[in-house]
Amino acid sequence: MIYIYRYASPLGGITAASDGREITGLWFDGQKYFGAGLPEEPEERELPVFGEVKRWLDIYFGGRAPDFTPPLKMEASPFRRAVWEILLTIPFGQTMTYGEIADIMAMRRGSAPQEAASRKEPGKMSAQAVGGAVGHNAISLIVPCHRVVGTSGSLTGYAGGIEKKLRLLTMEKADISSLFMPKRGTAL
Repeated sequence: MIYIYRYASPLGGITAASDGREITGLWFDGQKYFGAGLPEEPEERELPVFGEVKRWLDIYFGGRAPDFTPPLKMEASPFRRAVWEILLTIPFGQTMTYGEIADIMAMRRGSAPQEAASRKEPGKMSAQAVGGAVGHNAISLIVPCHRVVGTSGSLTGYAGGIEKKLRLLTMEKADISSLFMPKRGTAL
């Protein structure tokens, strides 16, 4: 059984999902891929794990880095899960590029860095593959996909919307001086 909890954030409604013990999803209401994997009519229920999520979100939207992570169940392919685990290492108020994540993935797999992947060498990691995994993150905010930016400094891609991504980074007091909003493209 999957249960849901609704939270009113300063950036709009948030829906969390749980199997009763661990968080399986967290989305801004209406975002791309909202509720992926949820049953048609999930049951809204007060659960201890949702109390932890509320406490985490209260601290986060209070402008501070939470010092704990609620229990998470990252249901995904091994590749996506590995990317999401890297996202969990990005500190509050900092960013990482898709290319940097690709480099970490390549090193963990024993491959050369992302630059070689752009030459289509076998066994290398592509930033585009990483981007696909980041974009399908089912546990927004707690697994901080909003902290991932394009190598050029573009605020590319965020399922909750680029405006929310910028507001989240600003709230975290991230250095956004070198970041920019794309004027066109699929990231919008």
